[in-house]
Amino acid sequence: MDRTILGKIKINSYSEMFGGETNEVIDMDLSKLHSFKNHPFKVTDDKKMAELVESIKNYGVLVPAIVRVSSNDTYEIVSGHRRKRACELAGLNKMPVIIKEYTDDEAIIAMIDSNLQRESILPSERAYAYKMKFEAMTHQGKKDESNTSTQVGWKSETATIIGKLLGDSKNQVRRYIRLTELNSELINLVDIGKLKFNPAVELSYLTDEQQMILIKVMNSEHIIPSLSQAEQLKELSRETFFSQEAVQRILSSFKQVKRTITIRQDIIKRYFPSKTSDEEIKRIICLLLDEWKQKGGEANES
Repeated sequence: MDRTILGKIKINSYSEMFGGETNEVIDMDLSKLHSFKNHPFKVTDDKKMAELVESIKNYGVLVPAIVRVSSNDTYEIVSGHRRKRACELAGLNKMPVIIKEYTDDEAIIAMIDSNLQRESILPSERAYAYKMKFEAMTHQGKKDESNTSTQVGWKSETATIIGKLLGDSKNQVRRYIRLTELNSELINLVDIGKLKFNPAVELSYLTDEQQMILIKVMNSEHIIPSLSQAEQLKELSRETFFSQEAVQRILSSFKQVKRTITIRQDIIKRYFPSKTSDEEIKRIICLLLDEWKQKGGEANES
C-alpha cells in the first residue's frame, strides 16, 4: 500500500486494516499534523533549530515522529514538534511518522517522557510537564475514589516515579508543579533566571490578584523578592490586608544596596609593591578583613 494515502483513511477503517496501531513508517503531509493540546515545551527558531534544519536538508528526518489519530482527517503530534517545525523551515511538505492508538493519558505520558530527555529544559516547561504527567498518571491509577488513604498513597508514589526520570525527589516534583500557579510574568522571570526557584515556589501561594499587586511593586521598586521576602509575602497572603503598601514595606525593608568601593592608586602603592597583581591585592585584603572580623569588627553583624 502507498504510505501517502493513509491520511485519507477514516479512523474506523484504519483500525480494521491494521488491527489497531501499526509501527509502519508513513510519509504524512505536514498540513495534517497539529500540536499536542497544551503542549508545555516551547518550539523556538534558535541555533539548535537551525542545526536540525540543516541536518534534515542533508539527511532527512532520521527519527519518525509519533502521532495519534485526531479527527477530521488530522493527527495529533505526540513526539516530533521540533522535527515538524524544522521540516517546514527546510521547505518540506511531508515528514515520516508512526501512528499510535494512545488514550489521552497514554499520549500525555508518552509526550512528556519524550521531551524531558532534552539537554536543556526551562523551569516552566518542566513544571507544566510534571503537572500534566502527574494528572495523567493519577487518573490512570485511581482504584477506589472513596478510599482517601489509597489515593494519597498513589499520588505520593506517582510523584516519586516522575522524579526518578530526571533525578528529582517527590517533594521537588511537587514544588515544580507549584510553579504552574504563578502567572505568566512571574514564571517568565523564573525562566530567565531573575526570580530564583525557591522564592518562586513561595510566591505561588499568592492569589492571581495578589500576584498582580506584587508585580506592580516589583516594577516600581526595581527589586526581585528574596526567599525571606517571599516567605513573608506568603504569610501576608493569608491575611485580609494584603495591599500594595504592605507589599512595598516588605520589599523595601529588605532592599539591599549594591556597593562599589574604589581605593585610590596612591593608597594601593603605600602597601603593595608595584608588581603585585590585582588578584593578589584582593586576596590579601580579604584575608586581613577576615582577621578583623574574627577580632570583633563591626562587620561581625549578622
